[in-house]
Amino acid sequence: MYSNCDVCLNYDRVNQYTTVITADGDEADVYYPTLPDATADQLPIALMLQGALIDKADYSNYAKEVASYGFVVVVANNERTLTAPNGQTVTGLLADQQQVNDVLEQMKIEDADAHSPIFEIVDTSKMGLLGHSLGGFAGLAAIQNINSPLVSSGDYTRPPELKAGIFYGANFQTAENSGVFPPIDNQDIPVGLIVGTLDGVSDLGETASTYVKIQDPLKALITVEGANHYGITNQDSDRDPSRPRLDQAIANETIGQWSGLFLRSQLLGDPCAFNYLYKTGGDLDPIVNVISLLPGT
Repeated sequence: MYSNCDVCLNYDRVNQYTTVITADGDEADVYYPTLPDATADQLPIALMLQGALIDKADYSNYAKEVASYGFVVVVANNERTLTAPNGQTVTGLLADQQQVNDVLEQMKIEDADAHSPIFEIVDTSKMGLLGHSLGGFAGLAAIQNINSPLVSSGDYTRPPELKAGIFYGANFQTAENSGVFPPIDNQDIPVGLIVGTLDGVSDLGETASTYVKIQDPLKALITVEGANHYGITNQDSDRDPSRPRLDQAIANETIGQWSGLFLRSQLLGDPCAFNYLYKTGGDLDPIVNVISLLPGT
């Protein structure tokens, strides 16, 4: 049933299917672990908010790794048009805060559908966010319950089911490359940030500056040695001018593992995941460094 017990319990096998998000027509890939002795409401939801212009399929390795820690991971292709501050428009795969509510409602529908692969195994009362780059920005805005023009049509309201978020290669600036990092009012929702030391798009300094501005613990900053901006995707991309020194498969696994552990510690209350994340893992994993702030410290 489980493997990798030297780190923390996770499931050996992960299944995948494709669905359509009823609210917006987005096609989405859904990943969930095989449960030999399934019980009702066992798997919380984890929504992956994609980076700009990155297809959902490019996150399959990462999504499978996160799902193995006990989650239904949803990765949707959200196409929309974005107007930049200079007036130029871009149409393509771009994350939107409203996906949080749309995907949550879709998972409630599929959990109640006897023909669904995830019938009655989803814990629809708990949702965590994952995100990459622009998707991480969208996730940070969604947690704060604000409508950022960059990632919102203006009608987003945070659902009470949203309990935690962890994001890769992301920062939260008032404008791109502005160097201005506003306070992040996470309202006691735990937030984790993961960044590669060779990220040439959202660099370590920008992510660290964002981490400092997260107002309420629990929070964590996790660095992955040798990974660049695309360490989370199946393939590297020359859209990051910085080349990675970490093998891509290892980067996928490492970022997925720490994302899964973060959500598992918060949404499932797993003490093993909590201890590894905040006490021992940073010493045991030679390519990872962790700093964190817990409530009351």
